[in-house]
Parts: sequence; C-alpha cells; structure tokens
Amino acid sequence: MNNTDMLILFLITLCATIFFTWYVKRILLKARIADNPIVSEHRHKSGTPTMGGIAFLFTISLIIALYYQNTPILIVSFIMLAGGIVGLVDDLIGLKVKEIQKIVVNTSNEVITLGRLDVEPHEEVRVATPKAKAEVDDLLKSGKVEVIGEVPIKTEPEESEKILCQIVLGLFLGLTGVVTTLGGFELGIFAIPVVVIAVLGSINSVNLIDGMDGLAAGIVGIASIACCVYGYLFGPATIIPLFLIIAGLCLGFLVFNKHPASIFMGDVGSFVLGTGYAAAVLVCDIPYFSVLALGVPVISVVVSLLHRAHIIKLPVEPLHHTLNHYGMSEVKIVSSYLGFTVLLCILGILLKMYLF
Repeated sequence: MNNTDMLILFLITLCATIFFTWYVKRILLKARIADNPIVSEHRHKSGTPTMGGIAFLFTISLIIALYYQNTPILIVSFIMLAGGIVGLVDDLIGLKVKEIQKIVVNTSNEVITLGRLDVEPHEEVRVATPKAKAEVDDLLKSGKVEVIGEVPIKTEPEESEKILCQIVLGLFLGLTGVVTTLGGFELGIFAIPVVVIAVLGSINSVNLIDGMDGLAAGIVGIASIACCVYGYLFGPATIIPLFLIIAGLCLGFLVFNKHPASIFMGDVGSFVLGTGYAAAVLVCDIPYFSVLALGVPVISVVVSLLHRAHIIKLPVEPLHHTLNHYGMSEVKIVSSYLGFTVLLCILGILLKMYLF
C-alpha cells in the first residue's frame, strides 16, 4: 500500500465507525439495552447504552469486503470479528441479572471490617463477597452500617469458560500459520502456544481497562497510532495498515465514548480491540514496542492479579476504580492514563532510535 491507499483505509475505518456507532446507539436506546454500573461512583451513568462495540463488527465486515485480497488485513479482520462475537455472547449473557447486592455506608465513627475491606466512617461499599454477606446483618443490627441502595449483578460465564473461548481465538490465529517468528526468535512448535498467550494477555488487558469514558478506546488508539509511527520510522511499512484499522475503530468510537460518554463498548468492543491488537502485533512481529505501548493496561492487570492473590488489597477493582473511589476524578484518571501511554510510546521510539 502507498500512502494514499493507507490514508483511504484509515478514513474508511474512521467514518464507518462513526456512522455505525451512531446507528447502533439509536438501536440500543430503543431496545433499552443500557449499563447499570456496580461501582458507586459511576451510578449516575445508569441508562447509558452498552454493547456499542457492535459497531466495530459492522466496520470490520466492510473492511473485509473491500480488502479481501490483502491477506494480512483479511486475517486480522477475521480474528477481530471472531473476538467480537465471543464478547457479544458474553454481553448477551450479562443481560440476565444474577443477584441484587446491597450498598451500605459506615454510619459509625470508627473503621469497621466488612469482608476483606476496612471501611472508613461514611464510606460506601458494596456487599459482594460471601464473607461480607455473612457479616453485614450483624453490622446492620448493631447500627454500624446502613443500606443506602442496591445494584443488580449481571450473570457472567465461568472464568474457565471465558479463558477457553479466548484460547480458541488464539488457536484460530495460530492455525493460520502466519506467525512463525517473534522478536527475532523462530517459534517453531511453540508458535501456537505463544500466539494463544499473547491473545489471552491482550484481551484481558483491554477488557480490564474498559471502565471509564474513553479509557480503553483512548489507550488502544494511542498505542495503535504509535505502532504506525514505529512502522513509518523503522519499517516495514506493512505494519501501518493493520494498526491504522485499529486506530480508526478507536478514534471513531471516541466521538461518542469520550467524557461524558453517550455509549459504552461492552465486552464485544473490548474483545475486538484486544484480539485485533494482539493479532496485528503478532502478524507484524513488533512485540517489544507494542507491549510497552500497552504498558498501562498491563500494569493494571498485574495490580488486579496481586489483589486477587491477596498480596495487596483494593477497595474496588481494577486500579482506576480504586483511584476514583479515593476521590480522584474520572477525567483526571483518564487523562493521566492516556498521558502515561503517550510517554511510554515516546520512550519506546527513543529507545529504538538510540539504543536498539
């Protein structure tokens, strides 16, 4: 592709995503398919349409129709489409309410323990864990807490089922045979497991970071644009088209997803971006820079894993919700995360220029 062709590819992706997001948003509003946040700081967002990532599926289908003769674009687009379908199923299952959880506030003048959390006076928490549910009645009777609300918890597939579906997505990409080397190493028989691990990591990183207006789309968009710059500066130029598609998806969606968001992408959207980013990285063989560019979500995953392993304790998971819980505004959190992503991308380019 020459520069003009790549510009056309980007503009098609961008404009199609803007149009399809607008169209899907209208349908979701009529169907009353909306988010109902469980994080207390985000309850004002209740009623915002979710599953907006369906727009990505329309755009990707258009790209497949127009660029079916371009093998790398075709492979990555099909993998993104498959990832979106898996995320869509997850979203559809989530439309069913699993349980109603209480939100309580500490009405005492002392720190109390509820489940794994130390709750400060006047602090609000959700009664989520079995231990917390067993303790809350005694705290209510003693007058130390008061119920101030309830939130519906959506039904979710078992973690093992989610991981299995993500492994299948990795197998789809691995079985194409396009990924044979990575980071200067011949993969040989390890090609498929390496691809599966990369897809798993990317999907879960993007999925976890998708929790605030413009956060996931902003980070993946910046990382993808940085990968385009990397391809332009250091080559090969074949890197650029794949990441232009992902950047176009992100920027087009941000028209409606930037703060204050009028639509959320849901798992269907985060799975598309996570799968697509991993596929583009593997097909283009730029693992070191691309992982650094996505460093903020990767760090967020590590923090969440430490929390789940009981090494550290977060009042709310993931990290960006904890920061919001302690008073940092959503706009400041998103701006900080995007700023750190830009700095990591610049650092990666400078390291490539002067050290590697």
